[in-house]
Amino acid sequence: MTKSLLLVLAVSICLGGCTLIPEYKRPEAPVPAAWPGGPAYKETPSAKSAAADVQWRDFFTDARLRAIIGMALQNNRDLRVAALNVERARALYRIQRAELLPVVEAAGSAIRQGVPGTLSNNDQAETSWRYSTSVGISSWEIDFFGRIRSLEKSALQEYFATEEARRGARILLVSEVANAYLTLAADRENLQLARSTLEAQKASYNVIRRRFEVGLTPQLDLSQIQTRVDTARVDVARFTELAARDENALNLLAGSPVPADLLPETLSVVELLPDVSPGLSSEVLLRRPDILQAEALLKAANADIGAARAAVFPRISLTTAMGSASGDLSDLFKSGSFAWNYGPQIVLPVFDSRTWSAIKVTEVQREIAMTQYEGAIQAAFKDVADALAQRGTVGDQMEAQQSLVNAGADAYRLSNARYEKGSDIYLNVLDAQRSLYSAQQGLIAIRLARLTNQVRLYSVLGGGCDPVTPHDRE
Repeated sequence: MTKSLLLVLAVSICLGGCTLIPEYKRPEAPVPAAWPGGPAYKETPSAKSAAADVQWRDFFTDARLRAIIGMALQNNRDLRVAALNVERARALYRIQRAELLPVVEAAGSAIRQGVPGTLSNNDQAETSWRYSTSVGISSWEIDFFGRIRSLEKSALQEYFATEEARRGARILLVSEVANAYLTLAADRENLQLARSTLEAQKASYNVIRRRFEVGLTPQLDLSQIQTRVDTARVDVARFTELAARDENALNLLAGSPVPADLLPETLSVVELLPDVSPGLSSEVLLRRPDILQAEALLKAANADIGAARAAVFPRISLTTAMGSASGDLSDLFKSGSFAWNYGPQIVLPVFDSRTWSAIKVTEVQREIAMTQYEGAIQAAFKDVADALAQRGTVGDQMEAQQSLVNAGADAYRLSNARYEKGSDIYLNVLDAQRSLYSAQQGLIAIRLARLTNQVRLYSVLGGGCDPVTPHDRE
């Protein structure tokens, strides 16, 4: 018995590494090797390190923003759920891995049995006891064809995918906090601009009203300046609401109320962020967590094919136990009470059309996972290309918008001076003031777009998560 058991164990160990999983080969990336070029794209010096290797604390130079991001990484509930999903996937993988090992169980029993006289040897009713103890293996499947090992590899890749989902959630959270912070700063600056414009319009209204009262200005001028005052009041109320909503969004991302001293006053005090380079090749996309997640799911689907194929072959299991048995409890562990049993079992599928359909299902599932993997690469390429296009043009927009603000300020000053001298109508003053106000709002919007573009380029290149992948993907 011992030799037979050892032989079975030796064979199972030798064949344990054999599986029917198809050889995995990473699909070719369905995107160009180089980034797009053209008028919208400007070459920038290559960075010393990839964005994925730049820690978020080194990228975001604003101390208040760094503090808020730190709060979010500790308190954000969505990120906690992602981390808990990783723990769950790790536990599921360990359960599946444990299927490769036998389950050793210890058991003890005491049975009292009554036998009627018609069945006893002496034609008299008898009552007997039977005591036993044993240690053994209950139906251990020996993985000759790698079914369990294929499922174990599939569970491992699903765990890797969940870990990459957590890293992706971390990148998204860091970028969302930064964008919410910048949006709040921009709306607070717009609020300051609206308030200063309202004060200027009120002052102009008082001047026009006094001139109207003494007959120097027609009522039309007074009505026109009143419309500008009311417009400014509407903008103040609107940007007050937007700033409050931005603060609420930032509190939600941070997972707790953000202290007032960490909130930005205006966008103008926020420093430009370090520039990051995408490198010369789009191969950098393969380091993004969402791409790694899609590839891990592709590997899991590939491993499932091996498990489905193995189901076509015989399944061998082993049940064995050894212990002691006795009719008296006092004799349970005495010499001569040793008992043992073992029983190998083989189940050979003769006809089960479901197994072939299951193989087809897993093959189709692999094709789906491959298509999703290729789609993730294409979407990532577009994300980076869009960010590069915006980066290549936002500088020109900023320069043109600043020139527009300067020209608008000059036009407003000159038209106001001409009106005060009586050589121009007040409508031209209002038009110049409205154009200047609109240009100033546009400049704030472009500054916000420039900063958020830097954040976006950093995140779409994989920046903001753990710089080192803690496990091997091969």
